[in-house]
Amino acid sequence: MFVAGNFLSGVAYVLDTVLFLYMWIIIIRAVISWVNPDPWNPIVQILHRLTDPVLLTIRQRIPFAIAGGMDLSPIIAILIIYFLQIAVVGTIKDMAMQLH
Repeated sequence: MFVAGNFLSGVAYVLDTVLFLYMWIIIIRAVISWVNPDPWNPIVQILHRLTDPVLLTIRQRIPFAIAGGMDLSPIIAILIIYFLQIAVVGTIKDMAMQLH
C-alpha cells in the first residue's frame, strides 16, 4: 500500500504546483492588463491563451464578475484555486498519509 500512498503524494504535489503556477499566471496577466500591453507580444498572447478559458467561463457563469467596469474574474479564479488547493489537494494528501 505504500506504493499507492507515494503515488498519491506525488499526484498531490504535482497538482499543488500546477495550481500555484496557474495562480501566478493569472496574477501576471492581471498586472500586465493595467499597462495596456501590445496584443501582438508573444508573452501577452501566451498569457491570454492560458487564462482566457478559465476567466471567460467565470465571466459567463457569474453575473457579478464584472462589477462597475472592474473585472473581478481573476480574483474569483484565484479564490477557486485556493479552494482546490485546500479541498482537493488536501484530501489527496490525507488519503496518501493513510496509505503509508
